[in-house]
Parts: sequence; structure tokens; C-alpha cells
Amino acid sequence: MIAPYLFGWKIPEEQIFPFDVLVQIGTLLAVIVYFRRDLWNIIVAVLAGIKNRSPFENQQSRLGWYIVLGTIPAGIFGLLVKDLVEQAFNSPRATAFFLLGTAIILVIAEKIGRRSRGLDSLTWKDELWIGAAQALAVFPGISRSGSTIAGGMLRNLERKPAGRFSFLLMIPVMLAAGLLSLLDLFKVPDLANFMPSMLTGFLAAAVVGYLAIHWLLAFLGRRPLYVFSAYCVLLAGLTLFISYV
Repeated sequence: MIAPYLFGWKIPEEQIFPFDVLVQIGTLLAVIVYFRRDLWNIIVAVLAGIKNRSPFENQQSRLGWYIVLGTIPAGIFGLLVKDLVEQAFNSPRATAFFLLGTAIILVIAEKIGRRSRGLDSLTWKDELWIGAAQALAVFPGISRSGSTIAGGMLRNLERKPAGRFSFLLMIPVMLAAGLLSLLDLFKVPDLANFMPSMLTGFLAAAVVGYLAIHWLLAFLGRRPLYVFSAYCVLLAGLTLFISYV
């Protein structure tokens, strides 16, 4: 939303929302590749748990079901407010204010969270809380990874485990959003000319996303979230300044 606004790019309204969501599928691909071993272990454990009629037998199978549980709030909320979200994607000011919201969430998580727990201590209550945090991220400017990491930290998870679970939690909700956006994509006029732009964005998001995941998880093991909060405030301030002046 912000980059086209600041650079003065004129993008047809019917292309903005499907482009944004479908480019996120590039990031989704990066997450799947990066966490491929974790995902394989989780899938095997879940299937084994179903076969043995003990779905919560071990940590990996529980983690798989918690990912499903944490996806439900975002799925329901996203469907309920889809039209409102699409309107927000046309408003740089709304996006800037949501960015300020992200900054506040990150600061609160750092101040309140005790960071004393790992993924092995997750409960269904934690998952509903983190899932609700993910639901907020349907609006542009509310960082999905930021809100879910903060949500985990507010449940006293350490930063790095919260980050790992945040990316795993992304997979089902972004798959669902991508499939829904395919329906919108087929409604875009002059689709053939739009596809090269979308594919370029997809590849860029996949490559940068993979590198960003690797860097972020290392960063979370050593540093607090304040630098991301400051970034959100600065970008929001720049956007609001330009929009009003």
C-alpha cells in the first residue's frame, strides 16, 4: 500500500488486493522451504496420532493441531471483514495508523512479556490468544509476524520460539487467503498483462522472504523488538506527513 503511494505509482484498484495477497504466497513458499523439516515432522506426527487414536501424544502432533486451532480466528475474522480490508488497502492514512498500532503492540510485548517459556509448553489457550493476534493482521499495516510474535511473548514465550511458531502459523491462513485471491485474480481485466508483474513480485518475495526469516530468527535470539517498533513509527510518520502536506 505505502510503496506505490510514496512513489506515485498508479495501480488499478482491482489489482491491488489480489496482487498483495498473491505476492505473499512467495513469502509462504519461503516459509515452507525454510521449515520443511519441521513441517515434515509435524505432518508425520499428526497422521501417526490420528492412526493411533492419540492425536496429542507428543509435542510435534500437539503443535500441528495448535497450528490448526490458531488459524481459526484469522479465517473467520478475515471472511467477515473482507470488504472492509479491501477498502483499507486503498487508504495510505489508514495503513499508517495501523503501522502505529503495530509499533504499540511490539513495545507492550517487550515491556510485559516475561519470556520464560518454549514451544514445548504451549497450550490451547496460548493458541487462541496468538490466533486472535494473527486475526488483527488482516488489515494493512498490522504486521502478521509482528502481532503473532508479540502475542506469543505476551503469553511469556521467548522471542525465538515465538518467531518460529509465528512463521509456522502463517502457512494455513496464507494458503487459504491465496486460494480465495485466485478467484479475485481471474476477475482482473487484462489478466495476461498483469501476470508478469505478479510473478516478479512472487519471486522477489520468495527470495527476500527466505533470507529475512533466517536473519530474523537469529536476531530474535539476541535483540528486543524495539528497532521494529521504531521502524513502524518512522514509516507511519513519513506516510502521514506526505498525505497531509
